[in-house]
Amino acid sequence: MRLTSLVAVTATLITAVSAGGRLGFSLGTKKPDGSCKTQQDYEDDFDAIKTNANSTLVRGYSASDCNVAQNILPAAKAKGVQVMLGVWPDTDESFNADKEALQKYATEEFAKQLYGVTVGSECLYRGNFTGEQLLDKINEVKRILPKGVKCGTADSWNKWADGTGDAIVKGGVDLILANGFAYWQATPIANASATYFYDMASAIAHIQTVAGGPEKAPEIYNGETGWPTTGGSSYGPAQASTDDAEIYYSQSICGMLTWGVNVFMFEAIDEPWKPDSVGQNGQSADEKHWGAMGADRKPKFDLSCKPV
Repeated sequence: MRLTSLVAVTATLITAVSAGGRLGFSLGTKKPDGSCKTQQDYEDDFDAIKTNANSTLVRGYSASDCNVAQNILPAAKAKGVQVMLGVWPDTDESFNADKEALQKYATEEFAKQLYGVTVGSECLYRGNFTGEQLLDKINEVKRILPKGVKCGTADSWNKWADGTGDAIVKGGVDLILANGFAYWQATPIANASATYFYDMASAIAHIQTVAGGPEKAPEIYNGETGWPTTGGSSYGPAQASTDDAEIYYSQSICGMLTWGVNVFMFEAIDEPWKPDSVGQNGQSADEKHWGAMGADRKPKFDLSCKPV
């Protein structure tokens, strides 16, 4: 990618965001052994995230899995943390279970802790819904949430940039999360920041244009980004390496925050319980080593973003 092209596309981004983005982390619902987390486990997670990264925001992908809403919301209240919970709309069973959990546990008591809810995770990317169909699901969930809790969806950056998600943008949702991984584009670490910035700038610029301007656009986050550490699986020239993950964090994630874009890092803590995944090529890949911290909640590298 030519630097001039990157500068041109990010020019829109520069004028559209506030100084200093907010850092959050994706957080799993299970302990290292695969059993479900308790309220105390979430409180311990929050202590580690606050201490090591000075972050008070996490996101998950369900409201019902492992009774997450029941346990994480009181933990968040106890520790001064905000949470984005998820609803999985792909099946009626998961959609209804997550809605039921929100209705039961996302009460006015925890309205300040529940920052938002994302309905779907890369549903457009997988082709499970059209934009219009997903918007209907988002609006259905929005109606059951306490006043002031934001609602939207998360999808791959390119599905926002290419117009697939335009109906959602025009539908007036509160939140849009755009996922962007230079790693999953098989980008070597030397070019990772350029790829990541271009992808995010492309998505944000399109969303804001469709919305009628930055001031009319929903709140935008980079919903997921990260880099696997040593022990994980490489993806072509993108090598799983703790050294490379540290470079990506300090240059790409901290750089995006400096540009004023909100970022969720995937993920806060390693999940050693996860089985290997098998891709369409038939090869298995390790997904246990994406954490900024190990399963012991100790950081793998410095998680403070230095001034630039």
